[in-house]
Amino acid sequence: MKLQENTRLALYSVLEFAAQPGRQLSAAEIASRYDVSPHHLAKVLKKLRGAGVLAAARGAGGGYRFAANPKRVTLLEVIGLFEQIGPARVGPGAHNAVERALEEVLAEIDETARATFGSITITTMLKLMERHR
Repeated sequence: MKLQENTRLALYSVLEFAAQPGRQLSAAEIASRYDVSPHHLAKVLKKLRGAGVLAAARGAGGGYRFAANPKRVTLLEVIGLFEQIGPARVGPGAHNAVERALEEVLAEIDETARATFGSITITTMLKLMERHR
């Protein structure tokens, strides 16, 4: 499965903020770490703020900080802000056995992905990241 750039930036950002709870980071700081445009990243952070995952502070010392409970926020919640993870459709109404069978397999794959992403919290990801350091 390949995630869109915005989704990947959202996940990187959420994990950066959750790893340093209480600390405010600017979009520019995160953007420089991942070599992306601060303006592009700001759009992603705005969406995360709107979902309550991040909080924002304006001013000279402003920036974003993690505002959610990392034990409750799942990868599915973050990914779902940017990606459509749902039943796959081969086409408008499967007309033959091959299309129906393929639709069934794709639906099962989507359900497995949803269940997996829904079972992994931000806290779990932080622990996994720590093991890989």
